[in-house]
Amino acid sequence: MHESQSFHADLIQLLHEKHARGQIDRRQFLKLGAALGLAGTALGSIPEAHAQAKEVVMVNWGGMASTAFGRFYGEPFEKKNPGIKVVQDTSGPSAGKIRTQAESGKPTWDICDSSAGTSIELGNRGLLEPIDYSIVDKNMLPPKGFAYTHGAAAYSFSSLIIYNAEKFKDNPPKTWADFWDLKKYPGKRMLRRDVPAMLDAAIMADGVPADKVYPIDLKRALKKIGELKKDAVYWNNGSESEQIMRTGEAVMGLIWNTRAKVLFDEGKGKFDFTWNQGILQPGIFVILKNNPAGKTAQHLLRSMQDPGPQVELLKFFGNGPANPQAAALVPPEWKKFDPMTPENARVQCVYDGEWYGKNQAQATQEFLDLISS
Repeated sequence: MHESQSFHADLIQLLHEKHARGQIDRRQFLKLGAALGLAGTALGSIPEAHAQAKEVVMVNWGGMASTAFGRFYGEPFEKKNPGIKVVQDTSGPSAGKIRTQAESGKPTWDICDSSAGTSIELGNRGLLEPIDYSIVDKNMLPPKGFAYTHGAAAYSFSSLIIYNAEKFKDNPPKTWADFWDLKKYPGKRMLRRDVPAMLDAAIMADGVPADKVYPIDLKRALKKIGELKKDAVYWNNGSESEQIMRTGEAVMGLIWNTRAKVLFDEGKGKFDFTWNQGILQPGIFVILKNNPAGKTAQHLLRSMQDPGPQVELLKFFGNGPANPQAAALVPPEWKKFDPMTPENARVQCVYDGEWYGKNQAQATQEFLDLISS
């Protein structure tokens, strides 16, 4: 099966790159963690009758994400619930590993950084616990695309248009139709070698409004992608997407917002991006069936919804909050880079995990056949 880098795995790589460049140091990290430790609320505490588990295992993709999730999600929860330890497991929660854990009947994992599609696929197989929305608060999530039967979001990210602002300074691209217009905007296009967000972009380029993208007409989307075939270069991971733009191999591309910020910051006017017709995507967490922590995992996920920790993750990772209430806490200098800032969110297409959960396998194969032929 085709494997592509997930957004959450890219966060780890991005943080390593920032650390290597000297943009993040240990002192800065501890300062952020200490500030967050003062921001806990009682809303994440567990009713005494439910306080049975002494440990919750949160599975992530390792590196600095493990440290960040521990500081910004684990420690506040531990302070509100003395005697409970949140343990970070860095094994990498791929869909296959989650499935193996759950099918064993005695998983050692409790809660995993996953995706909407995986929550649908494994939830339908009976391998995940339904999210208990009497504990996890739907009012702390956007009304569309961030709450599923077997998964709920604790952060957000976007796929959007980045472009060489020096080449298109007077009339920059504003839509996916512009992106597809090779006459008006000559030059190579950078695409992701995977279908999430790529299909959405193609459909919008073909004239479908952002709020009418789903259900995606797969044949129509693939035909549109085929129009760029001779002028496209593809990225497999976030670092590649940066490098393709940095070297000038492409003049514009589809990119994650975290990587767009890196290029924007370092380019000093060379690169810019637009939120218009971006694809707003949820960072979904899932809870394994028959997990050892039981309801405590649900309470941890509820605690992760608090806006303070989500804003700290925005400043640390560059990914956005999932809780709309966090907008009031985002510093002014970060609003341009926050997918969930209201003026940014309202012009985007909200990713439909239900559609991708049902159609991604077939869509991926047809997409790869198209670009490889």
